Amino acid sequence: MAEFKAGFEHELAVQTEASSEAAIPVKGSEEFMKSLSVQRALVELMDKTGYDILQENGQRKYGGPPPKWEGPVPHVDCEVFVGSIPRDVYEDELVPLFETAGTIYEMRLLMEFNGDNRGYAFVKYTNREEAQTAIHMLNDFEIRPGMYIAVCAAQNNCRLFIGCIPNDKSKEEIMEEVKKITKGLLNVTVKSSYRDPAKSRGFAFLEYETHKAAAFARKELIATRSLWGRTHWVNWAKSDRHAKGENVQIIRVAHVLHLSPSTAEETLERECQRYKAGVVVRVKKFTDHAFLHFNSHKDAAAITSIMNGTVIDGNVVTVTLAKYNRDKKRKRANSKVYWGRKRGGIAKETVVPPQEGLNESPVVESINPQLHFNPSPHCAVGEGKAVKQMFPLFPDMPLQQTSLQLLRPCQINTAVSLLDMYCCVHSLPPPHYQLYSVWGQDGTLLLVFKVVMLLTQQAYMPDKLCVHLEDAKELAAQNALWNLGTLYHD
Repeated sequence: MAEFKAGFEHELAVQTEASSEAAIPVKGSEEFMKSLSVQRALVELMDKTGYDILQENGQRKYGGPPPKWEGPVPHVDCEVFVGSIPRDVYEDELVPLFETAGTIYEMRLLMEFNGDNRGYAFVKYTNREEAQTAIHMLNDFEIRPGMYIAVCAAQNNCRLFIGCIPNDKSKEEIMEEVKKITKGLLNVTVKSSYRDPAKSRGFAFLEYETHKAAAFARKELIATRSLWGRTHWVNWAKSDRHAKGENVQIIRVAHVLHLSPSTAEETLERECQRYKAGVVVRVKKFTDHAFLHFNSHKDAAAITSIMNGTVIDGNVVTVTLAKYNRDKKRKRANSKVYWGRKRGGIAKETVVPPQEGLNESPVVESINPQLHFNPSPHCAVGEGKAVKQMFPLFPDMPLQQTSLQLLRPCQINTAVSLLDMYCCVHSLPPPHYQLYSVWGQDGTLLLVFKVVMLLTQQAYMPDKLCVHLEDAKELAAQNALWNLGTLYHD
């Protein structure tokens, strides 16, 4: 604070001496006097509060720590981000405003070379409750007429993403190379390839001690044009919203990677039962990975910790908690189904008069307002089709004709096939699909199928239209299964 005051007094003395000589007005004198008034206000603020102000690395730091502070530095969740600050607003206005929410530990105002602020700042309080109070009190606060500031929790990101690196480099090799360029590196996370666990996927996550260290590291890595002869690229890693907060407490599914294609679901179930009887509810196995469903998050977390790194059928497996899909409903809404004016609803058998615009009649009326089936995510319908599991067929393999009744439920992933199996099991003739169409408002031809059970003459039609033929047929089969009392779910 003494240095700041001394500099201010020196500049004031120089300006006074120049003005006393009655010289020609110096160009930029208005800006200089404005700068002096700002510095005068900052000196008065320091005298009033006892905090120090230090400018370094493009930011002006107020406090950090406050006068007579005893104890550790507050946690990162005690800091808030302040945006949309007018460029001519400084600490003399911001500090009194943010002190209304609590005791300020530190304020960092980002500065331009010309003395204006850069429009944002970081304010750290002494505890988390004060930071939350500042968010609720001061977000959208009108700091100037027609000018509102934004206040939210600060994202103190300490992780970097580095891509386009050789996939044969190990965690240790990456850490050794990056430490030659940057400081404060704590850990390197490398994701193994699904096809070859000995190799990476060509990218890694770098974790640093502080956000400041990560910011300097990012700058240094960008300046370093290549690593191991390859041009890499670096950016901030996205925060892992799935693995913190309240979301993690609802995850009851474990994801098992690097499995052998020959590993059966029963083998995985037995592995889980070794640690606790009845712990696993369901096992869903794919080619080289699987999902384990548990009754509680506690069981899922325990089995994840125990099974991670174990050997199953000769393969060292990686087990993690499955990610919580917050955007599941949003993704469903983006499916290629024409929702029309009314959302939801399943068709029942009530016959109504013909609808105008459809090329065949009669049709059925939508009565039930809720959609009770859950289409399988591995159903090969429309875009985003699942990768089919295929195995080589050799000439000497003995083949025999097979009935649908011999198939396991996990071998049928479409509602059309399930409806065929339903008819086969109940000795019914195959269902008959009648195609209808109507022109949408944007000129797209929209399709819908009516499913007719030939023996009983029952007809079922969903109340949604589709763009693609396969989607329309799949939706019609799902609707028929629901009305027949056979829930279609994964």
